Amino acid sequence: MPSDQPQQSFELSRIRWVGPLTVSASVGAVLLIRMVAVAILHPAATFEPLTLFPPIFDTVLGVAGAVFVFLQIGRYSLQPIHTYRKVALGVLLVSFAPDVALAAEHWLGFGWPEAFALMSMHVAVWAICVTMLPGLVVTKNY
Repeated sequence: MPSDQPQQSFELSRIRWVGPLTVSASVGAVLLIRMVAVAILHPAATFEPLTLFPPIFDTVLGVAGAVFVFLQIGRYSLQPIHTYRKVALGVLLVSFAPDVALAAEHWLGFGWPEAFALMSMHVAVWAICVTMLPGLVVTKNY
């Protein structure tokens, strides 16, 4: 019996341009959030998580890892989008641990406002990764 839903297929060859686009979009989002956070919070120059280089480096490394995981899940999973989004949500939740510790223990003399800024960066990158990667790699066959 034919389904009314279009069939989806992965065009994993698209990852050659979707991957770098996802990295670039994520870095842009992180830099925008960083700019707003620095303007509002005025953190000390010694608070490295809100300086320029660490957020860029961490984002490039983390999103490159997310693209690789997406590629592997796309190759081997029966439900690749669902599986990838579950994995990404788990990684997002784990990524909050250092930020919560930073705030709860007042490491480096900083607290919840700085932690929320960092967590906002994580959420933005997560949202880009779970929408852009599947959205641009999956095609619908009618």
